[in-house]
Amino acid sequence: MLATNLPVNTRMQDESELELNSGSWSWWPSWRPTSMSLLKSAEAKILACIQNEVWSRFVTLPNQNRIWTLMVTNRTARRPSDQASQTPLVMVHGFGGGVGLWIRNLDSVSRSRPVYAFDLLGFGRSSRPSFPTDASLAEEQFVSSIEQWRQTVGLERMILLGHSLGGYLATSYSIQYPERVSHLILVDPWGFPERPKPQPEGSSQGSEVKRPGPPRWVKAVASVVTLFNPLAIIRAAGPWGPGLVNRFRPDFKSKFEDLFDDNTMTEYLYHCNAQTPSGEVGFRAMSESLGWAKRPMVQRVNLLPPSLPVSMLYGARSWVDSSTGKHVAQIRGQSPTRVVLIDDASHHVYADQPEEFNRVVENICNTVD
Repeated sequence: MLATNLPVNTRMQDESELELNSGSWSWWPSWRPTSMSLLKSAEAKILACIQNEVWSRFVTLPNQNRIWTLMVTNRTARRPSDQASQTPLVMVHGFGGGVGLWIRNLDSVSRSRPVYAFDLLGFGRSSRPSFPTDASLAEEQFVSSIEQWRQTVGLERMILLGHSLGGYLATSYSIQYPERVSHLILVDPWGFPERPKPQPEGSSQGSEVKRPGPPRWVKAVASVVTLFNPLAIIRAAGPWGPGLVNRFRPDFKSKFEDLFDDNTMTEYLYHCNAQTPSGEVGFRAMSESLGWAKRPMVQRVNLLPPSLPVSMLYGARSWVDSSTGKHVAQIRGQSPTRVVLIDDASHHVYADQPEEFNRVVENICNTVD
């Protein structure tokens, strides 16, 4: 399952190499208090909390784009060769995220198998190429980069886990490359439901349970996504950008307060999202007003192989509607599809209830091998 020559693979580049070129945006640092070096430093502070063995490198794709990658393995495994034979878990973050957001999960889920986490193309420390404005072409660029990454790393099969936008892309990948996925785990996935038709004024929703509305940061992104790149406001804020992230995402500080008593996590988020716009351009191409997908995944889940097990994890307090999971299960019929609701968790299930999230993910992985 696992390439044995990873550390010496000619397409693996050490993190000490020169950071990615900012190109024509090189004048921005005088206004924005960010850089790839500051992002690297913020991430290093987070990853220092990992207790297990961590291998971190840029994985260079055939087109020369680079994907920042972590591999975490159990330091105390009795026989490392046994762990290496297990199907690896690959974790794909959501919009505006990066590998550092998995800090409460990596040690636990790597107890019995290798775990990979990478920054999606256009996000975090990975390359930031241009993206097409066509929804299907933008999606294909993301998915193609994941497949090229898999080939370069040398994984035959994997348990593929995606959160939010990562869940959407993981599903698209599994449709195109089903032979590479042993189990698909979707965590509060974005982009699945079709955009609802406007309700006549005064109409009743019946007994439908009202879910929490999108948080302020989602509304802020949605308000500019049709006119600008979604994260333009953070860059335009210049030196006030870090404070803006703290204001709109105070929850991230509280989610990780047992690990950091300062602004480590919000600073990491700021540096992830104040860089040259790239992945967000692809996201903008794929989304409509208020974050609905132009190509809803619910219209394509029937293309997943009937034999592929799918687990969908939702936060009980999330703004993402878990009823979509039930709809997916109905579409797939007798195919193995499980929907799990995690209590007292919002959209960022993995950070709100990490112990329960880790337990559920480990149990799912153990059904594979």
